[in-house]
Amino acid sequence: MTRTWAIAKRTLTELLRDKRTLALMFLAPIVILALLNYAFSINATTSIKVGTVNVERSVQTNLADVKHVSTANYDNRSQATEALKDQKIDAVLVEKDGQDYDVLYANTDASKTAMTRAALSNAFTKDKTGKLVNALTQMSARLGIQNPAANGQFNLEENYNYGNKDTSFFASIMPIFMGFFVFLFVFLISGISLLKERTSGTLSRLLATPVKRSEIVYGYMMSYGLVAIIQTAIIVFFTIYVLKVEVVGSILNLFLINVLLALVALAFGLFISTLAKSEFQMMQFIPIVVVPQILFSGIIPLDSMASWARIFGDILPLKYAADAMSGVVLHGVSFGGIVPDLLALLIFLLVLVTANIIGLRRYRKV
Repeated sequence: MTRTWAIAKRTLTELLRDKRTLALMFLAPIVILALLNYAFSINATTSIKVGTVNVERSVQTNLADVKHVSTANYDNRSQATEALKDQKIDAVLVEKDGQDYDVLYANTDASKTAMTRAALSNAFTKDKTGKLVNALTQMSARLGIQNPAANGQFNLEENYNYGNKDTSFFASIMPIFMGFFVFLFVFLISGISLLKERTSGTLSRLLATPVKRSEIVYGYMMSYGLVAIIQTAIIVFFTIYVLKVEVVGSILNLFLINVLLALVALAFGLFISTLAKSEFQMMQFIPIVVVPQILFSGIIPLDSMASWARIFGDILPLKYAADAMSGVVLHGVSFGGIVPDLLALLIFLLVLVTANIIGLRRYRKV
């Protein structure tokens, strides 16, 4: 019992001397819980905007009367469809004649598609002064023709810009999860691997040679980068061809985004490993680095958060990767449309690589 107590006392003493570990153990959970509480307590109201083409004024009025629904009138179908692709509206409603209508859903958010469908149903069946049936009945009477919609019967042909009627909400967040898992596993593998080489003495022996710090960082980036590219390819192709996730845009652009994100995660992992003293500390850094990435990547709409939260999201690389991948997968955004996000990821990569080179100074003065 005495020896057991001596071992416990020694371990506890070493732990109390490690201020970083204590901070990660006691403060990190509080910070993460506060972020989770904030993110999931946001009262986000879903609003939709329907583009209309040659639609009776009464239909537009009935749609606008539905809570959280607004309309925008377009001169022709192509103009409205372009607005749909640019994410300015959530659906396009076209009137072909007094009875037949055509609707094109963006369908990148299953909840918005369901809300739009309900709003259209309400607009076609609304029974009050100025409703569509009365307007068409009066118009038909003046023209001396029979109103085909007098019984409130309308033909609505539904089309989907992305997916189909069975597309779930998960499809809209799949691009974010794809990037998240690329980031997570590359970050883990690179950080722990370099830390293991450092604690085993391999890095110390390498630093004893005339090789430059930058050459060491570039060498690690090249070797682990190749593994990261292979892993990225597996994740991307599994998501597309096994999980059957539809990609509206270019698969090549999607692969490019993920590779660049993997390189950022690799540099991030290497940087954190230079700060950690042990694999135990490295594991403790994971929630601090990883959890905010997923919370502020777009799974919870950033536009529903406070301004400080949006700024916080702007300093996290996964947010830019998620924006770019969602654009390619759900909206078919071209390479030109994702260039700003790619440039942001490149800036993260350059900053982290530079930080890694500087960070090695603590282990050798060159």
